[in-house]
Amino acid sequence: MNFAFSEEQEELRRSVRRFLSDRSPVAEVRRLMETDEGFDRGVWGQMANQLGLQSLIVPEAYGGAGFSFVELVVVLEETGAVLFGGPLFPTVALATTALLASGDEAAKKDLLPGIASGDTIATVALTEDSGRWDLGGVTLAATESGGQWSLTGHKMFVLDGQNADLVLVAARTAAGVSVFAVDGGAAGLTRTPLATMDQTRKQARLDLSSTPGRLIGEDGGGGPMLSKMLDLAAVALAAEQVGGAQRCLDMSVEYAKNRIQFGRPIGSFQAIKHKCADMLLEVESAKSAAYYAGWAAAEDSDELPVVASLAKSYCSEAYFHAAAENIQIHGGIGFTWEHDAHLYFKRAKSSELLLGDPVYHRELLAQRIGI
Repeated sequence: MNFAFSEEQEELRRSVRRFLSDRSPVAEVRRLMETDEGFDRGVWGQMANQLGLQSLIVPEAYGGAGFSFVELVVVLEETGAVLFGGPLFPTVALATTALLASGDEAAKKDLLPGIASGDTIATVALTEDSGRWDLGGVTLAATESGGQWSLTGHKMFVLDGQNADLVLVAARTAAGVSVFAVDGGAAGLTRTPLATMDQTRKQARLDLSSTPGRLIGEDGGGGPMLSKMLDLAAVALAAEQVGGAQRCLDMSVEYAKNRIQFGRPIGSFQAIKHKCADMLLEVESAKSAAYYAGWAAAEDSDELPVVASLAKSYCSEAYFHAAAENIQIHGGIGFTWEHDAHLYFKRAKSSELLLGDPVYHRELLAQRIGI
């Protein structure tokens, strides 16, 4: 069994890296994080038309490229390295995986082609005021009248909720938790951007007042769909975190080589050596966890629920530690707004909490392996 990336996958990595280096340098990230949308729609279109990133895991039958989850891991590792702020993660890792897991052929045929072409920005609205990333936190109500569904309530912390053309909303019906497709311009839908610590990833509050929605899958059948989506999204986020952690390590090593103190590079001091060595160990271990989880997702392995939580918990802590140590190694300059270290620190902390923190996933892991 070979877990190494193929030459085609490595070429995909190089292509994405070149594209992001040209279209999403840190100066552009800083500019866009001050805007309401948080991303450049021209670049979003180029990602779809030139690289086909939005279509990557969409099957060819629905207008996609039909690649596996491993290719998505490669791409998200690169977007995480540059703090890409576009809605790729919610569109692909959340909405696309939810639709693919829904078993609703009509919905997949109607909604996936727009996502694959880059015309549709999509997201999933699951969490509410409690911030819970499980079905127990869903209280938003959906009612049916005359064959039409309407949703009333609100959702919090919705990734790119203010930009989405399509929102998949988790709601509770008499039959249980269900998922509904809501148009971004639907009547009764109010979207309010949230002030967030990580300004590179936009979030919104969605208020729904008798908002029309289309039932995806079966009434009360949202549980398996959302559980599968959350596992796949955890793997995708772990890949993003690996990319960010590696960039923090690279920044630290580069600075340790070039910063001269007492007549020699600070990297020659034992304290700095140990910090960099510890970071390297954790980053490489995080890569192993994320890559194996990516393989499990691509193969739809029975191990997926276990390795997804393992990867999310470990990569979260590895990224946050690398981001914090990056600031320490840079010293005084690392604490300034002008330096990029704080951007990675904020992304690391927000990603640590997104989809559930490490403690939550370790508890989930323990339950899944029967401890």
